[in-house]
Amino acid sequence: MDTYSLMTNFLTSRLLRFLLVGVLNTVVGYSVYVLGLWAGLHFATAIAVATVLGTLFNFKSIGSLVFADKDHTKLPRFVMVYVVVYLVNVTGVGGLVRLGIADWLGGLILLIPLALLSYFLNSRYVFKP
Repeated sequence: MDTYSLMTNFLTSRLLRFLLVGVLNTVVGYSVYVLGLWAGLHFATAIAVATVLGTLFNFKSIGSLVFADKDHTKLPRFVMVYVVVYLVNVTGVGGLVRLGIADWLGGLILLIPLALLSYFLNSRYVFKP
């Protein structure tokens, strides 16, 4: 396969759409997280608030724009994916905080690994082809 075909395939791929929609979702979710910290919430509570609000927004944006799927019956599986992502997030931020890293920076460091985990779980268990 030539370079042009590889680039065309990537630019039209679900993974690229997921990453682009993920930028929007990340801005929304991380903003809610930082606002929660700014308001004095513990990092675990701030993550929980951002996760709950972000989950509903993300279900619509990811389902519609990435997987072209508007089936609302998939919401419980989507929520379970976000429970897993939340637990990994809290565990990861907690570990980084114990290493002396600020909680806001810990959340930032985990953005990409959590996005990849979310894509993998969503594509395998929620919006499977």
